[in-house]
Amino acid sequence: MVIRDSRCSHKDLFFPNCRSPKSYQQGFPDLTRYPHKYVIGDPLSVKVNSLTSIDTEIPYSYYSLPFCKPPEGVKDSAENLGELLMGDRIENSPYKFKMYTNETEIFLCQTKPLSSDEYKLLTNRIDEIYQVNLILDNLPAIRYTKRDTYYLRWTGYPIGIKVQDAYYIFNHLKFTVLVHKYEETNVASVMGTGDAAEAIPVGKQPGSDIPGYMVVGFEVTPCSVKHNPESIKNLKTYGKYQPQITCEDNTVNMAIKENEPVTFTYEVTFVESDIKWPSRWDAYLKMEGAKVHWFSILNSLMVITFLAGIVLVIFLRTVRRDLTHYEELDKEAQAQMNEELSGWKLVVADVFRAPDNPALLCVMVGDGVQILGMAVVTIMFAALGFMSPASRGTLVTGMLIFYMILGILAGYVAVRMWRTIFSGDHKGWVSVSWKVACFFPGIAFLILFVLNFLLWGSHSTGAIPFSLFVILILLWFCISVPLTFVGGYFGAKANHIEYPVRTNQIPREIPPQKYPSWLLVLGAGTLPFGTLFIELFFIMSSIWMGRVYYVFGFLFVVLILLVVVCAEVSLVLTYMHLCVEDWKWWWKSFFASGSVALYIFLYSINYLIFDLKSLSGPVSATLYLGYSLLMVLAVMLATGTVGFLSSFWFVHYLFSSVKLD
Repeated sequence: MVIRDSRCSHKDLFFPNCRSPKSYQQGFPDLTRYPHKYVIGDPLSVKVNSLTSIDTEIPYSYYSLPFCKPPEGVKDSAENLGELLMGDRIENSPYKFKMYTNETEIFLCQTKPLSSDEYKLLTNRIDEIYQVNLILDNLPAIRYTKRDTYYLRWTGYPIGIKVQDAYYIFNHLKFTVLVHKYEETNVASVMGTGDAAEAIPVGKQPGSDIPGYMVVGFEVTPCSVKHNPESIKNLKTYGKYQPQITCEDNTVNMAIKENEPVTFTYEVTFVESDIKWPSRWDAYLKMEGAKVHWFSILNSLMVITFLAGIVLVIFLRTVRRDLTHYEELDKEAQAQMNEELSGWKLVVADVFRAPDNPALLCVMVGDGVQILGMAVVTIMFAALGFMSPASRGTLVTGMLIFYMILGILAGYVAVRMWRTIFSGDHKGWVSVSWKVACFFPGIAFLILFVLNFLLWGSHSTGAIPFSLFVILILLWFCISVPLTFVGGYFGAKANHIEYPVRTNQIPREIPPQKYPSWLLVLGAGTLPFGTLFIELFFIMSSIWMGRVYYVFGFLFVVLILLVVVCAEVSLVLTYMHLCVEDWKWWWKSFFASGSVALYIFLYSINYLIFDLKSLSGPVSATLYLGYSLLMVLAVMLATGTVGFLSSFWFVHYLFSSVKLD
């Protein structure tokens, strides 16, 4: 049996959208939680997450539609900061099981006759192909559909389906719960460390002799069933429905109509499985074309490494030949050569002249260091398996925490660079620190606030609650800003970097160039873009099309390679500009590598047009472009910082290696 994930064509009649609605980006074995032992007959409660659709990218609450509500009332589950920012709203549901107790024809409820507004809302959600996301024991419900000789895999199930001019709802759910016998072991054994468990004594726990089971799989098959009105007249919730229900996933019978109620039922079957606890997330992490994915990444790494090696060799040979030739001359020849200097030697008195808008450059470099540090630390932790899919929102929460902590580094780098540009002057370091603390977060808050208004207007769960906005602002001003000022203070106290040459008061005229220098700067971003465009496709698919992304190890390697290529590209362009007597290298070195963001934004537009063709409505497109703009800005600051700092080191090293009067 071949199992494939949801990357299929739109030929399936009952599941026209063959892409998973919910993305679990953090993908590693479920090691962050201990196995939960359930004794036969223990209650199991199913939870519901937000309704999602890749056609709109706007999540809604499960109970925004006329579904059955739990008898005890709707209760929100405790959610972390990352879950709220990602639009997750996990609530209790009326679906309840008993461990290893098979039940069939369980009556859930019959809704009130659908009003005109409810009918219109339900049909709209079916047209937009919204999916229901269920969770049992922290595992999302997974659905399999057979096509030809293989199976397709999704998480969640569609609300309904439109056949010709009629709308049908999936009102009967067939659950299959995979369980594995609970083994009384220690943590080492649970984590799959082999024989190490035998060396660690395990104390006897009360009730450990009672056989129990662990939930290792949760599958759902949705069906559209027409119930007999006479059979449900006197039924109460969780009562036995008669006659027997036949669940066929290739037929639909329950057409929804205005002023008519909808009846919901379900059944559950428990199946003992060989799947062990550490492997229970494997079904979600398997991706179609995984070999192609790995091969493409490896091929990209090899090509870029080869190109980077060529660039490095050419660069070293060119500069070293220049320096060696100059150092081998005797004093008389050097004096004569000083009179006939050419290329980068002519700009010795201007190369360290303060750039235009120095404060802005320092602020952008400081924020770039902060963003790059956050990316490196977060991806490294994810690659080591600390961010499991069992802990939803951990990735986003970790990014926020690391970003706030690294405010110290941002303030230090920005203020020290400010003092270096102005030859050690302490004035203005408070202003620079404040701008660093507010520049990127301020732009991010502005974009999120505008997008949040759109989500609020759509009554989406993706809208950030006002209370969460207040929390984010408090985190910003109570943690991030003070830490940035602390870093700025240390940057003001540290010794500034002294220039190896003096700068003339009168700037040297830059000779006219054959080609605009900014054309080279913009074109330089193509090489860094080549290092990440394959990985970028999988990341975009994970965010916008609900596909699973879990190869953080490869992402970490690509990130390191991207940093190296950005540094090399910026070095080469800076050297080229100096050779044609263009001493205005500061901003050009920043945008030489930062221009990769332009190509990422163009790729995002291409992805919107050709891959998200079904994205409907101006609100959805605005959300996509808004989040893409925020991502592109972060990439520009991070990559531009790498290029600028590497070029600054190169220029400082180059002009400190030779003595020119």
